Amino acid sequence: MEFIAKILSVKDITHNVKAFEFEKPAGYHFEPGQATDVSINNEKWKNELRPFSFTALNDWPHLQFTIKIYSDHDGVTNELGKLKEGDELIIRDVWGAIAYKGEGYFIAGGAGVTPFIAILRELHKKHKVGNNQLFFSNRTPQDIILHEELDEMLGSKAHYVISGDNSGGFEKGRIDKNYLVSHIKDFSKPFYICGPDKMITDISLLLTEMGANPESVIFEK
Repeated sequence: MEFIAKILSVKDITHNVKAFEFEKPAGYHFEPGQATDVSINNEKWKNELRPFSFTALNDWPHLQFTIKIYSDHDGVTNELGKLKEGDELIIRDVWGAIAYKGEGYFIAGGAGVTPFIAILRELHKKHKVGNNQLFFSNRTPQDIILHEELDEMLGSKAHYVISGDNSGGFEKGRIDKNYLVSHIKDFSKPFYICGPDKMITDISLLLTEMGANPESVIFEK
C-alpha cells in the first residue's frame, strides 16, 4: 500500500546527513529498527524506490528518516537533499528484520546506524538502555551521526572508531577481529549489525567464528 506524506521539516544533522520529518498516515505503525520503501512524489522520481529506516518512535505524531545525502551523483538521495517543507514523499508498508532481542552489542558503519537510532531512543525513553554497547565506525569525526544524542543516551557505552582523518582524538582503526576481541566481553549476547554489505558479511562471519550464536547475530538479510 502507498501513502503520500507531506514533509514537515528538513534539518541538517551533519555536513551530508539530513533528518526529514513528515506526516504520519492514520493507523501507520512500525517497530523500532524497521524500514519502508520510499520515493519522491513527482513524475520523474516516484518509481525510484529506496529503503530507509524510521528514526522516529512509533508514538511520535510524525515520522522521521535520517538520510545520508550523496550529492556527487544524480541519484535519489541527491534529489532528497533538494526537498523542503511542503514537498511530498511516497511511503509504503513497513518491513525489516532488525528488531531488539535483548541487551547486547550494536555494531554500525556510517549511515548504518539509522536502524539503531529508534531502538536506542525507545530504550532510553523507557530507562532500559542498561549495558547495551554501541560500536560505531566512521571515516572522520565529522561523519558521526547524532553524536551528542548517542553520548547522552549511552554515555561511555558509545564507542567511536575512525578509519580516516582522526582530528577528534577517537580510536583510530576499523572494527576487525582484533577490535572485537579487545572490546567484546560476552559473545553469548545478541549482536545487531548494520552498515555496508561487506562490513555486515565480514563481521557476522567473525562473530560466529568467535563463538556468537548465528541466530543471535541480527542484521537485514
